[in-house]
Amino acid sequence: MSQIFSFAGENDFYRRGAIYPNPKEANLLLSLTSLVDCCYYPPCKRSRVVATAPSLFSAFEAKPVSIDVLPDECLFEIFRRLPGPQERSACASVSKHWLTLVTSIKQNEIGADLSNKTEDGDDCEGCLSRSLDGKKATDVRLAAIAVGTAGRGGLGKLSIRGNDSTSKVSDLGLRSIGRSCPSLKAVSLWNLSTITDNGLSEIAQGCPQLEKLDLSRCNTITNKGLVAIAKCCPNLSELTLEACSRIGDEGLQAVARSCSKLKSVSIKNCPLVRDQGIAALLSNTTYSLAKLKLQMLNVTDVSLAVVGHYGLSITDLVLSGLSHVSEKGFWVMGNGVGLQKLNSLTITACQGVTDTGLESVGKGCPNMKKALVSKSPLLSDNGLVSFAKASLSLESLQIEECHRVTQFGFFGSLLNCGAKLKAFSLVKCLGIRDLTTGLPASTHCSALRSLSVRNCPGFGDANLAALGKLCPKLEDIELYGLKGITESGFLHLLQNSLVKVNFSGCSNLTDKVISAISARNGWTLEVLTVDGCNKITDASLVSIAENCQILSDLDLSKCSISDIGIQALASSDKLKLQILSMSGCSMVTDKSLPALVRLGSTLLGLNLQQCRSVSSSTVDFLVERLYKCDILS
Repeated sequence: MSQIFSFAGENDFYRRGAIYPNPKEANLLLSLTSLVDCCYYPPCKRSRVVATAPSLFSAFEAKPVSIDVLPDECLFEIFRRLPGPQERSACASVSKHWLTLVTSIKQNEIGADLSNKTEDGDDCEGCLSRSLDGKKATDVRLAAIAVGTAGRGGLGKLSIRGNDSTSKVSDLGLRSIGRSCPSLKAVSLWNLSTITDNGLSEIAQGCPQLEKLDLSRCNTITNKGLVAIAKCCPNLSELTLEACSRIGDEGLQAVARSCSKLKSVSIKNCPLVRDQGIAALLSNTTYSLAKLKLQMLNVTDVSLAVVGHYGLSITDLVLSGLSHVSEKGFWVMGNGVGLQKLNSLTITACQGVTDTGLESVGKGCPNMKKALVSKSPLLSDNGLVSFAKASLSLESLQIEECHRVTQFGFFGSLLNCGAKLKAFSLVKCLGIRDLTTGLPASTHCSALRSLSVRNCPGFGDANLAALGKLCPKLEDIELYGLKGITESGFLHLLQNSLVKVNFSGCSNLTDKVISAISARNGWTLEVLTVDGCNKITDASLVSIAENCQILSDLDLSKCSISDIGIQALASSDKLKLQILSMSGCSMVTDKSLPALVRLGSTLLGLNLQQCRSVSSSTVDFLVERLYKCDILS
C-alpha cells in the first residue's frame, strides 16, 4: 500500500516530494479529496481535523477545470464535430464565449448532417422569421437567433430595425447569421450605421439562397457590399435601397449583370444613383423586372427613355420626386414600345408632368388599369381629359393636389373615360369649384362604382346633383371634409344603391339625410361613417335601427348622440353591428351599459375613446364581459 502514496510522475499530487512524514495517516489524506477527482485509502473512522496554521494547504494550488483551459481551436474542433444543431445550440447556451465560437463555424466546416429539419422530422427549410427592433437589436441576440433556429427549420426571414443612438449591431452579428443560416431568403436592415460591407459580405457568402434584400438608411454600406450580394446571390428577386448615400451605379450594374431573376426594384433618395445605373438595370432585366420604383433620384430624361424602351415586363411603375426629369422624358417614355404590360402607374411631385407628357403616357400604356397623379402643378383640364380619352382600359383614377384641374377637367374625364372606369378619387384639388352650367342630359358614366372627394373646399351642391345624374350606379361614396355641401346636395345621391358611405367632416350633414339614406338603402348599406358631423343626433340612430338590415360598420365619432340613440340601436332585432365607434361622444354615459352589452353579442370592435361620461368601471366591465370584442378606451 505504501507504493500508492510514493509514486512519482506528471500526475503526482505534489511534484516536490512527500508532503508529510507519514502520508498514510487517514485524517490528513481525507482533507485532499476536494482537490482531486478520486483516490484510494483503507476504510477507517474519520477523525476531526483542525487547521492550526494558514500554511497547511499553501503547497496546493487549485487547478482550473480542464474544459476552461482548452484553447479556442480545440473547442472549435469539438463544436464542429457535434452530431447536430441541437447539440451545438446547447453548448452555445453555456456562455457568450462559447456562443461566439459556435457561430464562427461555417456550414461547410461542419461534419454532421446539414439538413434543416424540425425535431419531428418534417422538412421545413427556412420557415422561421425573426425581427429585432431598437435596443433589442444586438450582436448577442443575433448570435442566439443564428444558433437557436438552426435546429428548428432554419431562419428564412430576418428584419433588424436599429437606432443610431442605441444601435448595437455590428458586422460580428451579421457574421453569425451568415455562417449559421444558409436557408436565409429575406433580409431587411434599417437605420444601422454600425454595419459595413464586411457584414453584408458575410451574409452574401453564407446565404446563397437570398431572394429579398432591403437596405434603408445604412450609410456605411457602399457599392462593395452590393457587389458581394450580386456575386453570391444569383436568386435575388427583390431589391430595396432607401437613403443609402454611398451606393450608386457600380452596385446596380453588378446586380444587373448577376441577378437575372430580379422582379422588383425600389430605389429612393440615393444621391449616387444616376442614369447609368438605371440603364444597366433595365437593359439586363428586360424580361424579368415587373415592379420598379424610382423616388427622389438625380436621374434625367434618359432614365425615363430607358424605362419606356426596355420595360417590357413592368406591370407596376412609381415615379416620385424626379426633379431633373422634364416633359421630354415623359413624352419619350410614352412613345416607347416597352410599357405594353403596365398595369399600375403612380406619378408624384414630378415637374415634367404636363398635358402633353401625360397624354403621351396614356397612349403608350394601353393596358393600364390604375393611375395616380399627384402634386403636378403644370397639369390642367386639357391634359387630364386627354389622358382619360387615351387610357381606354383605365379602371381607377386618382388626382391629388393638382390645383390647375377644375370641375371641367373632373367631369370631362368622367364623360370621356372608357367604359371600364370604376373608381375616381379627387383629393386636395383647390381649383375645383361648383358647376355653373349643366351637363348634357344624354351623357352618363354607368361603370363608375366608387367616388371619393376629399378636402376640396370648392366642391358644392351643383356638383353632387350632376354626379347623381351622371353616375347612377354609385355604391361607394366618400365625401370627406366638404363643408360647402348642404342638405339638398346630399339628397341628390339617394337614387343610388349605396353600400359604403363616408361623410366624415361634412358639418352640414343632418338627420334628414341619414334617415333618407337608411330608408332608401337599408337592404344594401354595409358601412356608414359620419365622424365629426355634429348635427347628427339620436334621430339618425332610430332610423338606422329601423331600416338597416346588413349594416356592420358604424362610426359615430364626435356626433351629438346620447344614451337614447344607443338604446335604440340595441333594441333592433335586425341590426348586427360588428364595428361601432363612439369616440368623443360626450353625451353617452354609463346608462348605455346594458345596451352596449346587448350590442356586444355581435361586436368585434368598440371604440369608446374620449367618452368622458363613461366611467372606467363601465369600461372594465365591458372588457370582461365582451371577451370577443376589442375595446378602445
